[in-house]
Amino acid sequence: MSASFTPELKKILSKAGCYFERQGKGDHEIWYSPITDYRFVVDSSIKSRHTANAVLKQAGLSKAF
Repeated sequence: MSASFTPELKKILSKAGCYFERQGKGDHEIWYSPITDYRFVVDSSIKSRHTANAVLKQAGLSKAF
């Protein structure tokens, strides 16, 4: 399993109203969720569906992977 969940994850986040706020350390991005009013980290290459779902949970969205 070498495919990254990140591109699809970013599409889901954007559709839900979340947006990229700034670059984080290394290859991480800081995103903001108006649903939860929190900032959260999105890695540029998420390989695990569990990690992808955890990011969605932080954004206040339901599991998608």
